[in-house]
Amino acid sequence: MLKNEYKIVKMHDHSGGLNEAIAYYHRKWGRGNNLNFFGDAIRHSDYSNLPQFFVMLKHDKIVGCCGLIVNDFISRHDLYPWLCGLYVEESERGQKLGNKLLMFAEKEAKRVGYETLCLTTEHTSYYERYGWEYIGDGVEPSGDLTRIYRKNLS
Repeated sequence: MLKNEYKIVKMHDHSGGLNEAIAYYHRKWGRGNNLNFFGDAIRHSDYSNLPQFFVMLKHDKIVGCCGLIVNDFISRHDLYPWLCGLYVEESERGQKLGNKLLMFAEKEAKRVGYETLCLTTEHTSYYERYGWEYIGDGVEPSGDLTRIYRKNLS
């Protein structure tokens, strides 16, 4: 359980409003000209399935985020769903809050019927400590390789 000062909510349920949650996510993962892309994707998320997007709050301030999506812009369309956009503010790190976001997303993926969850990352040791298994590389639209991890949710 999270300390009382932290909670995770679906972006649509953020008391500061959906626009604030979208802007936060975009600041962490977007580029200057694609705020509309993120906004449209998040506004049309479907909490009975995918996609889904979440923020972690410390009191009422956003201090982290993540999402669940069908594809994370890499070549492996045969794998899904994907955890995306995991971020915890530097000032809040060292408290295993990233793992709390991971566990929340894993629970949501399982709730909507998925038995596995994938992610892509540049990190080489972070996810392994939380039970994720490196399964190979995929190709990003840029042509660069990226590491793929999978976790069994059962």
